Amino acid sequence: MTGSLLALWRSPRIRIDAALIVWCALLVVARVWRAGAPAYFFLCWNLFLAGIPAGASVLFEHESRRGGSRALAALWFAVWLVFLPNAPYLVTDFVHLHPRPPVPLWFDIALLTSFAGAGLMLGWGSVATVQDTLARTAGRLAGWIVAAGSLLLSGYGIYLGRFLRWNSWDVLSNPGALLDVVYGHARGRDVSQPASVTIVYGVGLVLGYVIVRAIAATQPPPEGR
Repeated sequence: MTGSLLALWRSPRIRIDAALIVWCALLVVARVWRAGAPAYFFLCWNLFLAGIPAGASVLFEHESRRGGSRALAALWFAVWLVFLPNAPYLVTDFVHLHPRPPVPLWFDIALLTSFAGAGLMLGWGSVATVQDTLARTAGRLAGWIVAAGSLLLSGYGIYLGRFLRWNSWDVLSNPGALLDVVYGHARGRDVSQPASVTIVYGVGLVLGYVIVRAIAATQPPPEGR
């Protein structure tokens, strides 16, 4: 446990993620102070869920190193995959946007944009960590297959969460009913909307991730390396 906590603390990406979360929390606090009511407070919970795959990906990387536990690596990979859709899910919280005086609309747009951006960065960052880890242990092709596949599945996860109100923990608390829904879609039952949402969000997430990785690859290495 101590080693896992140290892995989280030493991760530069986790520190950046923490800064994003703090900024978003400050925006919510400022809004509550101005309005005198806790509107949009639910975004903090959504962002907390988005942070779970970020932490799980770092722990997966830690346990995948020489001397790590394969069982724990598999556990953290499963946690990462199940909770990953919570990160891009924040983009869909724009459905709650409408004028809410006395807070100006421009502030709420900035608030939701900050949370959506933080969710995307948390999600893409965790995918990059898992992909790079798998590239070292299983090859580059395996890394890209998992990265692209997980983001496409996240598109389906967004549909399950936004339209059917399923949560990640339902995988454990109500697996039978959830599997019945997934099986029905796989059999082509009422598949039009879930397929459309999965394709639009899933492909968008993959393309955005590829762009982010391409930009990162063009950056020069730090001096001294």
